[in-house]
Amino acid sequence: MIEDTGRTEEAGPDSTAAVRRDLAVRAAVEQGLLTEADPVVALLDIAGIRASAAALHTAFTAVTAPGTPVLHAFAVKAAPLVPVLRLLHTEGVGAEVASPGELGIARAAGIRPDRTVLDSPAKTPAELREALALGIAVNADNPQELTRLDALTHSAPTRSPLGLRVNPQTGSGSIGALSTATATSKFGVALRDEGARAWVVRAFLDRPWLTRLHTHSGSQGVPLALMAEGVRTVHELAEEINAAAGRQQIDTIDIGGGLPVNFSSDDETPTHAEYARLLKATVPGLFDGRYGLVTEFGRSLLAKHGTVLARVEYAKSAGGRPIAVSHAGVQVATRTVYNPESWPLRIAAYDAEGRPKNGPDVAQDIAGPACFAGDLLATARPLPLLEQGDVVAALDTGAYYVANHYAYNSLARPGIHGFRAGTDAVRFATVRAPQTVAEIVAESGGAHPDALVRD
Repeated sequence: MIEDTGRTEEAGPDSTAAVRRDLAVRAAVEQGLLTEADPVVALLDIAGIRASAAALHTAFTAVTAPGTPVLHAFAVKAAPLVPVLRLLHTEGVGAEVASPGELGIARAAGIRPDRTVLDSPAKTPAELREALALGIAVNADNPQELTRLDALTHSAPTRSPLGLRVNPQTGSGSIGALSTATATSKFGVALRDEGARAWVVRAFLDRPWLTRLHTHSGSQGVPLALMAEGVRTVHELAEEINAAAGRQQIDTIDIGGGLPVNFSSDDETPTHAEYARLLKATVPGLFDGRYGLVTEFGRSLLAKHGTVLARVEYAKSAGGRPIAVSHAGVQVATRTVYNPESWPLRIAAYDAEGRPKNGPDVAQDIAGPACFAGDLLATARPLPLLEQGDVVAALDTGAYYVANHYAYNSLARPGIHGFRAGTDAVRFATVRAPQTVAEIVAESGGAHPDALVRD
């Protein structure tokens, strides 16, 4: 699985993420990962991912009563890659899945059903049956899904922990599309709608097997205080249900994920520890040992540990502004290209040998390869002037950028490689091979060329 493909400069065990990144870029060029044939490639820092997983565990252990069952389930949508999930699995992290494909990836990574959570607003009967047969935890999204679970649990016993997702309707963050606790969010039971809270309490009292509550207020752009307020609202609901039941029917609270990421520097802020301490201060009863906990972080575990590299194919200018035309654009940074205000990316400049580029900063555009004018990773970005053959690096791209491939112009999915920057070498491991032209043709109906012209 590990490909030892060469040597480069030394990186000591205490080297920073930025130092490891520079070494990996140089090694990717020297060892032929970035070539004319493969002009764009994604790198994942294995040490950084391990460190983030460890920090997550430490953060919640510090605020939780000893012996409290806690499952940290990685949001697979952030990086649906079997080797990434296997790495996180070795670090004690499970999986939160939202489709049959994501469940298949989690199972291929060896993640057990009892460490898997199924969340989705559109689960089919077949998905529910599979989850219940395997013993996977399921959070129902709405009353109709709960009715399906009534029938399924009646027809076949299950060991799956079952819960209900509620929308605390606490408000929006700065990115509306990622805010899931708004008044009209499509997710969960809207708790502040007329009659909804009473319905939720009754739904639990009528179903002794319903033992969990789930909430998730959103992700990037949602302030920590708003996230904590959503958790507090659901904890209060759990207390109300348990009081009405006369026993602790709700035994686990799934607080979702959503910790935002700093995309403006190498600093990892906010931290999981900061969020855990805020939750402890806001909802102390959540951590006294009476409730098990589930988290569903994604972006905060991976984003800072990924870098997308692309060769500069041409350097030109228009209207007096330099333009570096690279091979990374909308196909790997869809959100950034279409919504740059919400999803700005840091760009680093390297020379053709993969060394950090020096020189005075010049405002220039970093363009992608797609055939529309807006395919830009950055506009008027101050960087050392890029030249043909140089390398641009899109930083903080370890989450979602490796998942949200956009097949505009039938551009290929780039290869993804994990790296270890040791004391005497940078070693790469293939996570996903680059997509071939033959695979693109096959996905595009290549096996059925005459399908539309037959009589």
